[in-house]
Formats: sequence, structure tokens, C-alpha cells
Amino acid sequence: MKRVGLLFFLIILSVSLFAQDYSRKFTDGLNYETSKVSDNDSVLVWVFFKDKGKSLRKYFEDPSLVVSEASLERRSHVIKNGSLIDQTDLPVNRDYIKQIQKFGVKVKNATKWFNGVSGYVLKRNLDKIAALSFVKKVDFVGRYINNVKPIIGENNNLRSNSFLNKNSIVAHTYDYGQSLAELEQIKVPEVHDMGYTGNGIIICLMDAGVSNLQHEVFQNIHILDQYDFVNHDSVVANQADSGDGEHGTYTLALIGGFKSGELIGPAFDATYLLAKTENTQSESSIEEDNWIAAAEWADSLGAQVTSTSLGYRYDFTSGTGYTAQDMNGHTAIITLGAEMAVRKGIVVVNSAGNDGDKVDQNTLNAPADGDSVIAVGAVNVSGTRASFSSYGPTADGRIKPDVMADGVDNYIPIGTPGNTSGYFSGVYSGTSFSCPLVAGVAALILEAHPNWTPMEVRDALRNTASQSSSPDSLYGWGIINAQAAIDYSPTAIDNDKGNKNKKNNVPDNYELAQNFPNPFNPSTTIKYEIKEGGYVTLNVYNLLGNLVATLVDENEPAGTYYVSFNSNSEKNPLPSGVYFYRLHVGDFVATKKMVIMK
Repeated sequence: MKRVGLLFFLIILSVSLFAQDYSRKFTDGLNYETSKVSDNDSVLVWVFFKDKGKSLRKYFEDPSLVVSEASLERRSHVIKNGSLIDQTDLPVNRDYIKQIQKFGVKVKNATKWFNGVSGYVLKRNLDKIAALSFVKKVDFVGRYINNVKPIIGENNNLRSNSFLNKNSIVAHTYDYGQSLAELEQIKVPEVHDMGYTGNGIIICLMDAGVSNLQHEVFQNIHILDQYDFVNHDSVVANQADSGDGEHGTYTLALIGGFKSGELIGPAFDATYLLAKTENTQSESSIEEDNWIAAAEWADSLGAQVTSTSLGYRYDFTSGTGYTAQDMNGHTAIITLGAEMAVRKGIVVVNSAGNDGDKVDQNTLNAPADGDSVIAVGAVNVSGTRASFSSYGPTADGRIKPDVMADGVDNYIPIGTPGNTSGYFSGVYSGTSFSCPLVAGVAALILEAHPNWTPMEVRDALRNTASQSSSPDSLYGWGIINAQAAIDYSPTAIDNDKGNKNKKNNVPDNYELAQNFPNPFNPSTTIKYEIKEGGYVTLNVYNLLGNLVATLVDENEPAGTYYVSFNSNSEKNPLPSGVYFYRLHVGDFVATKKMVIMK
């Protein structure tokens, strides 16, 4: 009897330990969500996997199996050493998906970046899914309210009054009609006069769909592809399905529309990917997996810039949501997805949000809290911040928004299908409208500087904006200046490949290798070789030429050296951006660029 009792105890103990093990795979958010529903209710969850299985070498041997040549070309500007793809680019293991489908999971989206799927499943089957050995974590998919929907009727007369006072003082190449004031404010006509119109740049607009592509402002727009991530079809216009797309009509016109004498967008000659990610018919206007799926799609097709006039934080339909404390750049999965896109070479531009009238630690919306995301606030054409424009700083103390542009009473096409020539004037406002203006300028910068990284584009916009010398968390670095950003020099110190003092005929005794990895987060290693000893200094500078770290300052004998640099030091933590390290040995000086991407 004792043996039977002991055996029974061991069985109970093993079952208990097993249950405890897989229950750890549930996040606190999932536990909260499922506590409010019955076992027979369906819930929308993330299921993340531990790995991507076997037989993966073929993807590294032929990266075009997972991303386009355009994507590889874009990545080559930020990934200087090693493979242009990594594990995050490989597809989710099909066998893993099939196995969880046996437990009734109805897959909605797959994410290769985060290695998992989203889908609907009965609550009672969650334990069985978590018990699978290849399942790493199970979380809930948040449903958010879009907090950057247009604001109706703020400062209704401001647009017309300002425009009348600026009646074509300067002759430009194009006739901008009533869009002149907002473009002159950010020096876009001057850049168009230089010949930059966005040609050759691929921009992905991630929004609520585009209801009125037949409008005259889109007559000559270049659309590479479109996809509806809400209804899973290839049409972003209105159909008999979930959600309409007037909001996307407005934002697409502001970035890429062209109708002489009416409205011209900064990047009217760019090529566009249109992604519908928001269901406007639901109070929970987006599920976060739609945005991530769209970002991965855009990356694979070679997008160089994304423009998102949506933002998410408060009011999950379940009563939960991201708080001000969560706006720290590494909590919201949408923000993590945006940061991933930047690391793969995409300039990510996002509305800061329209919650400026709320009182909180900050009123930012994800993914605008991302360190590498260009968060855009709104001003009127006189340069005054709109009261609705969300403010920072982020929960971890970073300045947000990054930059500003006009988002008050913008001139936009009517989004109602069938109306091909009507426009709204002095009706709608929002950071929804300042965002595409900045994203369009980012495309112009890339056209002028095709090898620039996302951090170089961001820093050019910041460091040439109206209050770059004294940024704050209401205006960020200020109103952008497209012309100055294009003329911007990425550094105040020499960016050379090894300046040798020819007068003294210094031989090739010193060699500076690229740091690795590059880009990096949070640390990198700098290798250099000294063939003849001497006094060595190795310093790190920011884009303004300010010294941020001294790594070496002493006599060293001949030899090969490896020096570690950590951007998260307690004394001087550094944000994402472009930095330079300079090696100085005797008369030899060499300076190289490195990029922090957090």
C-alpha cells in the first residue's frame, strides 16, 4: 500500500510540475484576458515558437527565397558585415502551425520577425497548445482604439487666411494650389526645384485603406502593390467587407498626390505599397498583428520608407491598454516591430498621436515611442503647435515627438467613392496629416542620398529642424526643413578611410578594421592593428562632432587590439543614431562610421 501511495504521489507531483511548466508560457495579459471569458469562448492570441525548425541553410544560400532583391539592396546600406538576412527573415515552421491547428487554432497572421502566429482558439485548448514542446509563449492580441483619427473643425479659417497672405511670392517648378503653404513651411518646393520628387523610392502607406483611388489627385500615382490585412485580400478600396478607407485617401494624397493647381504631395513621383491595417467599422479599430504583418510585407517588397498615420495606446475593448509607463520603446509589440523594420534599413515615420489635450506623463501612441521611429507632431501653418498634438517625453526619458509639420486644416481630396474632383478645405486636422508630409520628405532625402541609413535620415531631419539646438517634448527638434536636410552633412568631423600625413610620408603601418557588428545594440567591438608602436587615442563622436567616449588614450606597442564599446553605459547611455570613432596614432588618423539601432 505504501508503494502504491508513493507512486500515486509521484504521478500527482509530476502532473503538477508539468502543468506549472506550461502555465509559465502564458503572459500576465493573457491570464487577465482569459479570466473574463468561459472555456468555450474564442480568444485571439499570439502563439510564439522556440525555433524555426531544420533545413534552413537554403535560405542563407539564396536570400531571394524570403525577401526581394530590392529589400536586399536596401539592407546593404545598413548591414556592412555578414549576411543580409538572419533568423527573423526565415518563414515560420509550417509543421508547427499544422500542429497547433489540430487544437482548433484558426490562424489569422503569421510573423516571421517574432516567430509565431496570431489566431482564434477556444480558451479550453490553450493549455494543450502551451504544453507543446516547440511553443515558447502564448499572449493575447491587443485590440486598440486608433488615437490619431482626424479632428474636425479646429481653427477652420486658419488655412485660408494664411494661404492668402502667401500668394505665390516665389516662382516654383510646380503649381501647388492650396497645398503651397504647408509645403513652403517645410521647404519642399525648393527641393522639387532641385529635381527631387521621390523617384525610385518605395514607400509603404499603412492606414485604413484608400477609398477613392479614382480621384484626380491619384491619376498618375505609381502603385507597386496593395493588400488588405483586415479582410485578407488584394483590394484596399471599399468593398462589402470590414471597414472603409477615407482616412487612407487623405494621407496618400498628402504624401504622394499630384494635381497641378490643387494639391501636390512631397513624394508624388515615388512608388507606393498600400497596406490596409485598420477596421474602421469596429470600436477595436485595429489588432496589432495586422500592423506587424503589413510591416513584414513591406520589408520583403523593398520598402524604404513607411508612413503610418495610426497610433495605439488607450482603450482596448477589454478595458486594458498600454499606459504612459509602457511608452518606453520596448513594451508594445507594434513598437518592437517598428524597431525591427529600422534595423532592416527602413525609415519608419509615425504620427505621434492626437491626445495632447490629456494630462499624463506622456500622451504618445505606439509605435511613436520607438527610439528609432520618427514620431511626428502637428503645428499649424503659422508654426504654432496644435493643442491636440501628443507630447513626451517617453517613459524612459527620451524626447518625443522627433519633428513637426502642418497638421491643421490640411487641404485634402474628398474620400467618397465617385467624387473624383472634390476637396476638403479647413475641415480636418491631426498628426495623421503631418506624418505623411514628413515621410514624403524622408523619401526626398533618400532620393538625394540613396546610401543613407534610417538613422542618418532621422538625424538629418532632426538636426536641421527649427529648434534643433534646444529640442523639447512639445515640439521635439522642431519643424522640418527639407532643403536643409538634403544639404546636411552627416558629421562635423572627417569621415575618411584613413588620412595619412603625406608631407611626412607616413607608411601604411596602421590599419583600422570595421567595427563588428555594425549596426549594433547595445555593444560592438572595434579592431585595429598597430604595426609600429606609438601613442594611441580612440575616441567616439556624435554627429555634431561632440566627444561622447574615450576608449583608448595611452602608449601601445605594435600588435592587434580589440576594444569593446557599450552604448548603454551607466555614465553616458546613448540613443540610436549615427556615431563616428576616430583612431589617432602619431601622424595617422582614420575615422569610421557606426550605427546604434535600439
